[in-house]
Amino acid sequence: MLHCCGGVRELLPELIDAGLEIINPVQISCVGMDAAELKAEFGKDMVFWGGGCDTQTILPEGTPDEVRAHVRQQIAALSSNGGFVFQQVHNTLANVPPANIVAMYEAVHDFALAA
Repeated sequence: MLHCCGGVRELLPELIDAGLEIINPVQISCVGMDAAELKAEFGKDMVFWGGGCDTQTILPEGTPDEVRAHVRQQIAALSSNGGFVFQQVHNTLANVPPANIVAMYEAVHDFALAA
């Protein structure tokens, strides 16, 4: 497992060849870090630990409905065929409305119940 922030897509093939099995976080706001594309390209070789909710824009600035929709989209993109551990991209900061934190967890809970 490697904690490696940022746009690391170009490094992933070499890291996988070196034995990397899990990457955290999945910083989806960076260039090249689209969740669906990462899953399609590297999902058979590694686990994505994070990427479930953008903590820089969506979580602090979105509405609860926008947070729920975003989280559902991220889970759908990263969880197909396993290999995903839900976690938001990074730490939840003090400027996040409590309703958005609740919305994030409700979306995860609803997804888990439906699975």
